[in-house]
Amino acid sequence: MKELMKSLSDFQAECPVIHKGTKGYGYSYADLPAIFKVINPILKKHDLGFTQLMEGTGIRTVIFHTKTGQQLESYAEIPQDVQLKGMNQFQVMGSAITYYRRYALSSALGLVTDKDVDASGEQVSAPTVVKKQKLTPTIKKAMIKAVKDGQREAVVSKLANYEVSDADKAEILA
Repeated sequence: MKELMKSLSDFQAECPVIHKGTKGYGYSYADLPAIFKVINPILKKHDLGFTQLMEGTGIRTVIFHTKTGQQLESYAEIPQDVQLKGMNQFQVMGSAITYYRRYALSSALGLVTDKDVDASGEQVSAPTVVKKQKLTPTIKKAMIKAVKDGQREAVVSKLANYEVSDADKAEILA
C-alpha cells in the first residue's frame, strides 16, 4: 500500500485546482471531460489509474497503482427515488450516474473541481463543516427557476447547504 499512497500523494501535489466547464446555480464546476483532460496525464505519470463500476444501485470507484496492483476503493449509493420534470427514468438515472461519478472520483483523488462564490466567499480548498442555512422563499424561488433552466444538478448540490423539508425539496426539483 506504501507505493500507492506515495503515488497518490505525488499526484495530489501536482494536480491543479480544476475550475473549468459548466456553470451551475451560483458556482461553476468542471464536468467529467474537463476533469479527465487534466488528471489522466498526471495519473499516468505517477503510475495511477482508476475505474468506476456500476454495482447494484451505486457506483464503485477504484484507484489503482499500475505497477503494484494496490488499490483504494469507495462506494457511493445513488438515490433511486429522484424524478426530474421532462425526463424519463433512464435519463434521470444517466444524470445521477454522471453526477456521482464526478463527485466520487473527485473525492477519491482529493480534487477540487468546483468554484463556489456565495456569501462565504470564494472556496478554493476543501470545505469546512458549516451549519446549514434556512431556506428562504427567495432562495427557494431561485432554485425552482434554476431547475427549470436546466441546472438541476447544480441545485441538488446546493440543497445540501440548506435546511430543506422533503416537501420543499420535491417542489424545487419537480
